[in-house]
Amino acid sequence: YCSVQWKWLKILSVSPVCVSPIESSVLQSPVFTKQPGSIVFPVDSQEKNREVVFSCEAQGSPSPLYRWKLNGTAITPKSGSHYSLSGGNLRISHLDKDQDAGTYQCLAFNSFGTIVSREASLTFAYMENFKTHRRSSVSVREGQGVVLLCGPPSHSGDLTFSWIFNEYPSFVKQDTRRFISQETGNLYIAKVEPSDVGNYTCVVTNTVTKTRVQGPPTPLVLRSDGEIHYLCLYEHAIRFLYPCITLSSSPVPSINWRRMDGIPFSRKVDVRKASGVLEIPYFQQEDAGTYECVAENSRGRNTVKGKLSFYAPPHLIEKPQDVQKPIDDSLVWECKATGKPKPSYRWMKNGENLESLERIQVANGVLSISRLTLSDIGMYQCVAGNKHGEVYSNAELKVIAVAPDFSQNQLRSHTMVKEGGDVLMECRPKMSPWGGISWRKGSETLQESNRVSILDNGNLRIQNATKPDAGLYTCVARNQFGVASSSGTLMVKEPTIITTPPSTLDVTVGESIVLPCQVTHDPSLELKFTWFFNEQLIHFGNHGGYFEKQHSAGDIMIRNIQLRHAGKYTCAVQTKVDSISIAADLVVRGPPGPPTSIHVEEISDTTASLSWRPGPDNHSPVTTYTIQARTPFSLGWQAVTTVPEVVEGRSLTATVIDLSPWVEYEFRVLASNAIGTGEPSKPSKQARTKETSPKVTPANVSGGGGSRSELVITWEPVPEELQNGGGFGYVVAFRPYGATGWMQAAVPSSEASKYVFKNESIQPFSPFQVKVGVYNNEGEGPFGPVITIYSAEEEPGRAPTRIRAKSLSASEIEVSWKALPWNTSKRRVLGYEVSQKREKEEAASVQRTVGNQTSAIIRGVRGSNTYYVTVRAYNTAGAGLPSVTVNVTTKKPPPSQPPAKVMWNTLNSKIILNWEQVKALENESEVTGYKVRNRPSVMETNTTSVELSLPMDEEYFIQIKPFGEGGEGSSSRQITIPRIPGQSLLDYHSSVFLEMYELLPPSRLIC
Repeated sequence: YCSVQWKWLKILSVSPVCVSPIESSVLQSPVFTKQPGSIVFPVDSQEKNREVVFSCEAQGSPSPLYRWKLNGTAITPKSGSHYSLSGGNLRISHLDKDQDAGTYQCLAFNSFGTIVSREASLTFAYMENFKTHRRSSVSVREGQGVVLLCGPPSHSGDLTFSWIFNEYPSFVKQDTRRFISQETGNLYIAKVEPSDVGNYTCVVTNTVTKTRVQGPPTPLVLRSDGEIHYLCLYEHAIRFLYPCITLSSSPVPSINWRRMDGIPFSRKVDVRKASGVLEIPYFQQEDAGTYECVAENSRGRNTVKGKLSFYAPPHLIEKPQDVQKPIDDSLVWECKATGKPKPSYRWMKNGENLESLERIQVANGVLSISRLTLSDIGMYQCVAGNKHGEVYSNAELKVIAVAPDFSQNQLRSHTMVKEGGDVLMECRPKMSPWGGISWRKGSETLQESNRVSILDNGNLRIQNATKPDAGLYTCVARNQFGVASSSGTLMVKEPTIITTPPSTLDVTVGESIVLPCQVTHDPSLELKFTWFFNEQLIHFGNHGGYFEKQHSAGDIMIRNIQLRHAGKYTCAVQTKVDSISIAADLVVRGPPGPPTSIHVEEISDTTASLSWRPGPDNHSPVTTYTIQARTPFSLGWQAVTTVPEVVEGRSLTATVIDLSPWVEYEFRVLASNAIGTGEPSKPSKQARTKETSPKVTPANVSGGGGSRSELVITWEPVPEELQNGGGFGYVVAFRPYGATGWMQAAVPSSEASKYVFKNESIQPFSPFQVKVGVYNNEGEGPFGPVITIYSAEEEPGRAPTRIRAKSLSASEIEVSWKALPWNTSKRRVLGYEVSQKREKEEAASVQRTVGNQTSAIIRGVRGSNTYYVTVRAYNTAGAGLPSVTVNVTTKKPPPSQPPAKVMWNTLNSKIILNWEQVKALENESEVTGYKVRNRPSVMETNTTSVELSLPMDEEYFIQIKPFGEGGEGSSSRQITIPRIPGQSLLDYHSSVFLEMYELLPPSRLIC
């Protein structure tokens, strides 16, 4: 059994109507803001009132009124009728299926005319019961396909289908073998299996009434007549899903889809080969065509074809617009819409269909009306429709009949023109229909000439105006409804003339220049000057402050001119009657621009041949070129030596000499002319010079130190830029002093700075002659000069004697010792190490002396503490034997309290300072005196007062500090004594200051 069913697809489009709010004070024709929609009402509704409401709303001023039509016939709501209006809404109560079903339209109207809404249908949904109570069994062989028919009962409204297997609620689930058509309700089963045997019941649901009915059960039984091997397809179209299922096939076939026109599927198409489904989302016109499903296995091949068509309701692409036409004029409105099938058109006026008459022609969406009259005023609608729907477009026609009126467009009271210029005096009265226009000058009718003409639109044109053309002009307008006029004065002015001739100016960078713009003009007119640079407006105050207006007429000054200021300057002069301009070219001479295309043509170990292209000479010929180079080792760009030594401006090549081998160089070129040197070029690409054997030997070759039996040789590494090539290293040569042969060792690292030769036969502190050479991949270089160094020495073998330690203060210890001989055999003494630590401290503090010094002062120790001190001699091999340990106890700490109650006063030519005695605490050393510091001098005293001279030239800054054997104590706060001008205070007695003690500023009293 093979069956193919196809259904056309229809794409519906709904365009909402959106209208901006209108103010009630503005007159406007009606415009729909809400239109009725179709209604499906369930017949078996349990609602008592059984009513529906069609919505309709329009805007306009005056506010629109409403009427309704049913199937083209006007509805007249009456008292007691089941039709009623609420605003524009139509309410239908006590619905009657036979009387109320049909097509409804809303009509909205005001004084401008009538518009008709789109059609809206009222239908009644119902569904009856199945009429058959028993169905015959369907017998099928195992492996064969079968279709179980549903046969839905009589109904209205959309349906959905499902099937019960045996008993409720066991519903059939769709899969690769089972498919329920939502168009017919039929159940398709491919390759029946024993488990499929049973009773099948079709369940039909009305989506509107929500009622559900079940059909009689259909028994499915198996018959066994042998194996089947044929291949059969069925196909069904549901929206955009196209299943293609084999009803019977063994083995399972492969399923493929294709378009018959050969066009490949777009990326949006989904082909599910396992289930045989082809899905086309967002169906469009280009998806229409003939499709083929191909099922194929080892036993055969079968195909099925179907045509998929695209249909769409009308969509307006060109709509009529509201127009206002003068009486007797003509009107043409065109209406265009897309859709499939192609839409047809009709036109309506005030809700009634229009037919072609004498003046009115309707054809293919075009409405034309000739010789418009006032009776043509109204609301017009274009209706485009096909079998899938209709769309409406509204437009208002106004026909105007008005006598001439200048109230809105008076002639300009004063019109000015320059002598010799052209002028247009506009005459724009409002009148309909358009009539005749004439002009008067003064009281005389204006006669046209080769200079004076009245245009078709009524305007007056005067060419090459002269002084006698000045005067009062009147425009007179006439039509069949009346006459009107309007007057204005024409004034003829002297023309504006720029007296400065065009010029070309030549300046040098950094100079300033004035650009003149002098004019003669009609003295009654105001001048406006505007300047442009290369056709761009100059905004004075911007542009970095280079441009300044001058007090003289329209002149401007350009200060500190730069190269970018070269170009065309235009002075534009404007009055109310004319505008003129003059241009000047400014040439700016400056240093040359940067050369370009710097290229290294050839490079050796010490030379490089360069070429370049010249940059702009900025109106002054290039005289010379300068070449600079940069390496990773240089500090920026450096001038280089060239051949020729001076590169003249006509040359575009040069050879750079005296370069370092095996170094990456960048080169740039600078051009110079009579004005100066310009900006440098962009750097060339990096280029490395060739390798050559090294020429530079290490600097600061030295040595000495190290461990026993070692000869340590050191040097400064040769910088990379002087190594002349890769594989750089050092050759170290050495021999005992006085020997003839040299020992050599290679050090292959370019960064090495030391070589250590170890041999047990080397005696301590023996002299050696040393020289260091260099080499690289290209060969050996020279050796440096021969120097004498010494082998490692031994530590001093004896300890210092006669160690003495004495506390100088609470924070200082003096240590002394007897010096060892300066050079005892091979064990030199370079100095001494003095170490000290307190009891129970593990780490000692060490300080070193240099030379044959025999004493040292240890600072920073703590007061009232015992320290243990040792001394050792040292040299480059390290420190020798320690001396015996001596101990010393530091003195008590100095007083911690600063001097208190410090005050000062004057007596004759002296300043007397007084303070309280500082008393030491029990753990502090006694005060033996005071130090009075007046920067930078210091005075000592063992009393609590001192006398100072009056500060005549500068202020005194004084601090007082107690001291004792433990050192200096805490200082008082700084006291400032101001400079005393003249001799005004010399005779004051100290008692005066003592009486004023409480009034002294804080700087004079420290507590």
